[in-house]
Amino acid sequence: MRKVFYISDGTAITAEVLGHAVLSQFDVKFEQITIPFVESLEKAQKVAYKINDINDDDEIPLVFHSIIDTTIRSIIEEANCLPHDFLNSFVAPLEKQLGLKAKPKTHRTHGIANEAYNARIDAINYSLDNDDGISLKHLDKAEIILVGVSRCGKTPSSLYLAMQFGIATANYPFIGQDMDSLVLPEQLKAYKHKIFGLTIDPNRLHDIRNQRRANSQYSSLRNCRLEVKEVEMLYRKERIPYIDTTKLSVEEITAKIIEITGHKRKMF
Repeated sequence: MRKVFYISDGTAITAEVLGHAVLSQFDVKFEQITIPFVESLEKAQKVAYKINDINDDDEIPLVFHSIIDTTIRSIIEEANCLPHDFLNSFVAPLEKQLGLKAKPKTHRTHGIANEAYNARIDAINYSLDNDDGISLKHLDKAEIILVGVSRCGKTPSSLYLAMQFGIATANYPFIGQDMDSLVLPEQLKAYKHKIFGLTIDPNRLHDIRNQRRANSQYSSLRNCRLEVKEVEMLYRKERIPYIDTTKLSVEEITAKIIEITGHKRKMF
């Protein structure tokens, strides 16, 4: 299997994201290796040795990197690999177009010096404290309130909205006991404009719940169908916008939520 390295003098998140985006265009599996914080010549040389230890002339490893220091970068690129330098690929043309000289600095992309960093941490803490209906006391501070049946994707979506976009997100579950007379809880009514619904195909919900609690009423297909039907009826009655998460990744779910609600993406 062809090996791919993501290497950076920082977190390597940029190299990973861009590398994944490029490689996803090819219908082939790669063995992916991420090496962050390559900030010294010694570490760069160790990484180069690791690359050179791969003895396969037919499948020379790919290297996606975002390294500022030219000396460290040259050590990596001189290894037995096919290097792809994301930063210089974009920076050089932009310097010409903007008429400005770039001032590279390590850790600038994901550093705590970013003015919005504290806001993101606050959003993450808020989403953790307000997960799964744990607390309904601070909904005034929520930017989005996700609702839906258990295991439809509320928690991962809430945390992703907070971690990736700094959006304080609470979530509230509609449980089996609610279904006999499902209504919007009083605590949520005042914040109806913040509510966004998630739904899911009952068969997929049955599969997910069966992995968690097999052969139970909670995971039965009949119960899953009932819960999804009742919740979707509530969404339509209360005019709550909602999406079906069945075939969506958490990245796609949150992107659609932001698009529909009109929230601004906060990039860090």
